[in-house]
Amino acid sequence: MPKKKITPAEEPEQTAELMEQAGEEATAPSGEPPQDMGTPGGSLLPEFGEPGDAPDLTGDREGDAPEVMAVDVSTPPAPPDSGPEEAPPMEPPDTAPGDGQPLDVQKPGPDRDKPTEDDPPTDPIFAQAGDDAPPTEPGAGEDTPPAPPLTERQSFFALDFHELDRGLSQEERQAWNSIYASFRGHSALSGTVIGADPHSMNVRNRETGRVERRTMYCVMVLVYRVPVYIPATEMWMGETRPDYVLQNMMGASIDFIITKVDREGGYAIASRRQASRAQRYFFAHRPDLCGEGSRVKCRLLAVGPRRCLAECYGHDIDLTQRDLSYTAIADLRTQYHPGDELDCIVKGYDAAQRDLLISVKETETNPFEGAEQRHPVGSRRYAVIAGKYGGGVFCNLPDGTVCMCNYSYQHEDSEFQSGDHVTLVVQRFERDKRQMYGKILSKR
Repeated sequence: MPKKKITPAEEPEQTAELMEQAGEEATAPSGEPPQDMGTPGGSLLPEFGEPGDAPDLTGDREGDAPEVMAVDVSTPPAPPDSGPEEAPPMEPPDTAPGDGQPLDVQKPGPDRDKPTEDDPPTDPIFAQAGDDAPPTEPGAGEDTPPAPPLTERQSFFALDFHELDRGLSQEERQAWNSIYASFRGHSALSGTVIGADPHSMNVRNRETGRVERRTMYCVMVLVYRVPVYIPATEMWMGETRPDYVLQNMMGASIDFIITKVDREGGYAIASRRQASRAQRYFFAHRPDLCGEGSRVKCRLLAVGPRRCLAECYGHDIDLTQRDLSYTAIADLRTQYHPGDELDCIVKGYDAAQRDLLISVKETETNPFEGAEQRHPVGSRRYAVIAGKYGGGVFCNLPDGTVCMCNYSYQHEDSEFQSGDHVTLVVQRFERDKRQMYGKILSKR
């Protein structure tokens, strides 16, 4: 075919068009992050190894609760207690208080009428190229669209930390750095509960989407001198417990993950529930920990007269006197306190149901073993009354052996109280029940 004749005037215009097309293909659209910031496809590098190896701190919505939007630092009237203050609950319900449906807690912040984003994702989201780029100018005749509100993380990364942290002492700077690291990477911090106060806060109902005003207790932990608030709905995994349990947790050591930082306000919001979920994942994937017979540690959260609330690798467990000691104890508060760390034995673990059974007393030898040789039938022994039940009297011998006693004919029950020192006579042993029986002869 004959070639089209190109005039000198048309040649520069065609060359310019070819250069424009080549430039459009080579230049990435403005606002997209550069390709070398992550893996191919633009995804961030995983922090915990291969996909599926890390616990999902936000996907598992077990025990969902209202998401705190704003906290009123003034102390409102305390909500009514659900029972006596000295004992943890026996069987807590499975849903959060309210309408019976899990709510979506919103993190407290200074803007009490401004909703915030949901729980932070599993992997930390870092600032990317284009996040701070100004919006494109609208064309002629178009209205300027409103700028979208900044998310919690965008607001965090927009802070001038050099200016805010100027003048801090070394201890204060270290405390804030620990809080920043927990917020960015979802790493857990440990602290001691110093109190539980009622606070009014704005929460958003996940189903209706409406913002509601609620008053709930918040556990307070200090990171050096920085107050960290943990709402009651962010304390428990899958169940709720009465407010008096939180009030009896002073002195307990807990783990938590920072979910909101109000640097200008000088406080932070945290979730113990997210830290417990990560601990459960770690425990379930360690056969040397979750195997039956393994020796682990548990921490006491609250102590009542007859039962304790303990935490073991993210599992909240109710322990009775039978789980704690072979020796009868009239009031557990005389020997155990929140914050105590105890050795325990794993008796059973169901990963599917997330059910963990532990025993503290089985870390020691049962004092009943060898009691027949130490205390033969007919011998008289010195003992202390530990308690009464059903007409029987529990007496503790100095070696920890418990003897179930009756009174001799000349004594009445009203003459003896818990803590009295008595003389008893050993009458018999029952190996099947692993129990020693005797009779109280006199009070010492």
